Amino acid sequence: MLRGGKVGLRARHEDDVPVLQNELYDDVVNTSRADGRPWRPIPPGPGGKFVADPTDQDNLPFSVVDLESGELVGAATLWGIDTHNRFAHIGLGLRSSARGKGYGTDVVAVLCHYGFVVRGLQRLQIETLSDNIPMLRSAERNGFVREGVLRSAAWVLGEFMDEVVLGLLAEEWKQGVQG
Repeated sequence: MLRGGKVGLRARHEDDVPVLQNELYDDVVNTSRADGRPWRPIPPGPGGKFVADPTDQDNLPFSVVDLESGELVGAATLWGIDTHNRFAHIGLGLRSSARGKGYGTDVVAVLCHYGFVVRGLQRLQIETLSDNIPMLRSAERNGFVREGVLRSAAWVLGEFMDEVVLGLLAEEWKQGVQG
């Protein structure tokens, strides 16, 4: 398990899948804001959104647990891993009961450590909707820099929304951790 101050990131357990499916994916508004594809009903089980594929080397799903209680609080992913360019994206989703407690900032910190130290990546990137203030704050608290805005890039529940692109380089992260 990867450990932060508040959360642990561990392999996805079979009993995590229905909880994440019900509380994250089946929430149409949440999924529509978090996923670039349109929501559609997906039954849990083989092929479901939260079922981990151990053969997929480009996308690493983690379950996020509270270190004190062991409770499942969400899901995190290092996705789109490009081993040639040493680059990946960060994604996360927290159960509604876990939001606003600092878990997001800690998840981003743990994924940065994993990406830069364990995987030897050079760059991590986050894309989020421009009104997703908690994600923007979590990213910026971890040293991510706003690199640009993709205007009207996301179709979300009947309207186009801007997306913010944030990036962090390994050397910047190391300076922030040591500084």
